[in-house]
Amino acid sequence: MTISAGDMLPDGTLIKLGPNGPEGASVSGLTKGRKVVIFAVPGAFTPTCHSAHVPSFMRTKEGFQAKGVDEIVCVSVNDPFVMKAWGEATGAAGAGITMLADSGDWTKALGMNFDAPPAGLIGRSKRYAMYVVDGKIEKLHLEASPGQCEISGGEALLAEI
Repeated sequence: MTISAGDMLPDGTLIKLGPNGPEGASVSGLTKGRKVVIFAVPGAFTPTCHSAHVPSFMRTKEGFQAKGVDEIVCVSVNDPFVMKAWGEATGAAGAGITMLADSGDWTKALGMNFDAPPAGLIGRSKRYAMYVVDGKIEKLHLEASPGQCEISGGEALLAEI
């Protein structure tokens, strides 16, 4: 079952690359008592994710902060080493976007997993963006196709909160 606006986020553990290697980041810890934007991409370094989705949140970060958003998190079913390198390559890490890896378990718990074997994408995340307040999904923008970045971009979500 796919999550929707009004639902509480399921807890899960995402992974970031810390100074001593991979470390867990609980979703509940990221969201409890906070306003957080979470956006997910099918894959790091893939064309739409790299040139459209991540840059849209870099452009709108200050606008989200002005609306009280505490953190912007990018999630992808990848390993934390790839997410760190991608954050550096796009400038997202330097811009203050938190880049977190998912083993795929949390994405499945959200009902957001999909496969695209011709592109080599297995067990990946659909493209979406959500605004979460204290663990509750207030806004959810899910793209009809993982190759699109229209309603899930930073500007579209910012306009609705």
